Amino acid sequence: MRKFCLILLAVSLSFPLSSWGQSQNFKNGETLEIEDAIIKELINSYVDTVKLDKILTYGIEAMLNRLDPYTVYIPEEDQEGLEMMLSGTYGGIGAIIYKRPGQGVIINEPYEGSPATKAGLQPGDMILTIDGEEVFDLESAECSNRMKGKPGTDVRFKIKKVRTGDTVDIKVTRERIHLPDIEYAGMIDDSTGYIRLTGFTAGAAEDMRKKVISLKKEGMERMVLDLRGNGGGAMNEAVDIASIFLPKNTLVVSAKGRGNAPVAEYRTRLDPVDTEMPLLVLIDGASASSSEIVAGAIQDLDRGLIMGTRSYGKGLVQSIRPLPYNGQLKVTTARYYTPSGRCVQALDYSNRRSDGSVGYVPDSLRKEFKTAGGRTVKDGGGISPDVEIPVQEYSRIVYSLVLNGIIEEYTLDYVAKHDSIAAPEDFRLSEKDFEDFVGFAASKEFDYRSQAKALLDEMKKAIEDEGLGHLVGAQADSLAKAVDLSKEEIILHHKDQIIPFIEEEIVVRYYFQPAGVKVRLRTDRQLHEALEKWAATPSCPVAVPDKGS
Repeated sequence: MRKFCLILLAVSLSFPLSSWGQSQNFKNGETLEIEDAIIKELINSYVDTVKLDKILTYGIEAMLNRLDPYTVYIPEEDQEGLEMMLSGTYGGIGAIIYKRPGQGVIINEPYEGSPATKAGLQPGDMILTIDGEEVFDLESAECSNRMKGKPGTDVRFKIKKVRTGDTVDIKVTRERIHLPDIEYAGMIDDSTGYIRLTGFTAGAAEDMRKKVISLKKEGMERMVLDLRGNGGGAMNEAVDIASIFLPKNTLVVSAKGRGNAPVAEYRTRLDPVDTEMPLLVLIDGASASSSEIVAGAIQDLDRGLIMGTRSYGKGLVQSIRPLPYNGQLKVTTARYYTPSGRCVQALDYSNRRSDGSVGYVPDSLRKEFKTAGGRTVKDGGGISPDVEIPVQEYSRIVYSLVLNGIIEEYTLDYVAKHDSIAAPEDFRLSEKDFEDFVGFAASKEFDYRSQAKALLDEMKKAIEDEGLGHLVGAQADSLAKAVDLSKEEIILHHKDQIIPFIEEEIVVRYYFQPAGVKVRLRTDRQLHEALEKWAATPSCPVAVPDKGS
């Protein structure tokens, strides 16, 4: 009798599940029929000619965006962007350009060893024509596209040289340009090595392995891996980078698909370089995806210390699927889990609010997990550092000078007047140079208000909107006047913050990006604070105070 009851129960449970599946399939079919009918009616009845390809493309983009920001359709014409994302390479001349409407194209920054550099193009050189066509009426993106092309092909420029003013014809042979993921690697003191990793494209792990070995030969006894601002990339590169510091066959990350079904486990497959060297990993709110895989594995296995601020929280895995007519679908196929079993995904795309917005996983729902050494870490909110170090804050004027291109323009002006500068470690902006910058910036139109002045302006507007001007207007005007500094005054007030940005930009134009990072490290307060706290922290991360993660 009991067996019979169990059979009946099994049947009763299976029936609604089967019914639900059939009902959902019917609903899906119904929706597709409606969509097909709408399209036919638009083609036959709409008052104007319907550009169906554009409408459907918009529809596809909106549909996929409803799922998550990472599931996207990539048509054939955008394949170069996909290649750039996966491999960090493209066919071109290897230079960052700068253009204003109605003007020529300025070579802003040629890459080290690039075709542009080999052809003698320098920062500040102005392109007048590309393959015989004037560029003055072209947009910056169109100029960039004309410079790109199949490696081995030529592109011809008419150039006005920045220092002599001569107009010359230059032929540049395009090459496969690879943007390195390692922006800088070097020693920051006698025993501390530093590697800044900006991505996880093909070959990143191999390059990093070589750099670690090289730095150890230079005397590196401890290492800083800087993942700040690193938005991620290929998972296999993350696993191979972790393998530099972890024993072979160590679990780094696992993936689970629909219904939480296990998809794969990813273990270190290469022999490590060093499993005992003290390791410090720096992260921030822009460290995402593969950066979090590396940081999560290092933290969960108590292999090193994580410092900085909480990471972004992207725990989703994307795969590339082929589509008709050479299109591609980058689709989220799984969630990844660190060795302790936590998923760092911070945004819950499966449960949108009524207005379609997406919320963060609330702290109350974040689950606790344990590292190999027994420390508590949490899921659902990125990687929280073992030691919190706030990011460096900058004044409003610094952001305004950078975002409005004032520092960039001054740099090109500086380069035009100086054939050479001191070595990166010795270069300093002189007092006379900074005076020149102040005058240069003061001649430009941009929002130079201090944060205090901007807030007071908002407050004054609110006072006027609420009709309270007769009560507090005079006091507000008096206060606003007190903080209403001139361009020269506000720039001079924040001189110490502004000069490092100028020095870095100038050094990059003469010695390329790695030298710029070297200059940046001089005033990187977050890094210097991390090094101080690291020196005062026991080398074993298990001994770090348990603050949760």
